[in-house]
Amino acid sequence: MSITKHQQNNLVYLTADSLMAAGGVVHAFSTRKGGVSQGIYASLNLGANRGDAPGAVRENYRILCSALGMTHQNLVFSRQVHKDRVQTVTMADAGKGLFRPIDYEADGLITNTPNLPLVVFTADCIPILLYDPEKRAIGAVHAGWRGTALGIVQKAVFQMTVEFGCHPEHILAAIGPGLSQCCFETDRDVPDAMCAALGALAMPYIKPSGSKYHVDLKGINALWLRRAGVSHISIAEDCTRCQNDLYWSHRITQNQRGSQAALIQLVI
Repeated sequence: MSITKHQQNNLVYLTADSLMAAGGVVHAFSTRKGGVSQGIYASLNLGANRGDAPGAVRENYRILCSALGMTHQNLVFSRQVHKDRVQTVTMADAGKGLFRPIDYEADGLITNTPNLPLVVFTADCIPILLYDPEKRAIGAVHAGWRGTALGIVQKAVFQMTVEFGCHPEHILAAIGPGLSQCCFETDRDVPDAMCAALGALAMPYIKPSGSKYHVDLKGINALWLRRAGVSHISIAEDCTRCQNDLYWSHRITQNQRGSQAALIQLVI
């Protein structure tokens, strides 16, 4: 299943063909292109707590959301902590993160409320968007290696089934740009965590490299999705470290950077 790159003037973003074809939802994986931020945040920084000028960040969201047809005043962020908590949000949470404080910690958001865009942030970690066109429910997940080991995306799917009556086989999943196996070199702790969670099933996604290991976080998150019963999975090939001219990479910048975002919103 395909991921498509779009360019409107200087703005560049990605979408999943399966979600576009299903209708009833708008979504995107952002890049660092097309905004107004300056310096180390140039140009489409969507991280509100990176040290960038708040007015520039809000204008970046206005630009992207205008291109997508999203309601940027209703954006809902999460305070990400690399764990596996999934927060159900409603219109009462509209504006949290960009216009008012966030009062919860979560690395996943789900809702069945239209016109309520969910947002998660990445700069090497893996963004995942979920959409059930039958039950009209969506999710957005931030999966770093810790969240991946904890199976956060499987938990998001499970919570969608409990909260909204979703059937996993109806859910469309899109895994966005992130640190690919080519560039995710780790010590033993990461493969140990994956094997502790998934046993031998994790081994095809772990390649020894001398005293280090290369781990395929996109592949492992797809594995979690399949274990949850999701079969419609799109995966972006782009690696944020390899393509650091297009994406912020935490490893390249040593945290002196902006952030990408993955956004999804139900439309009426």
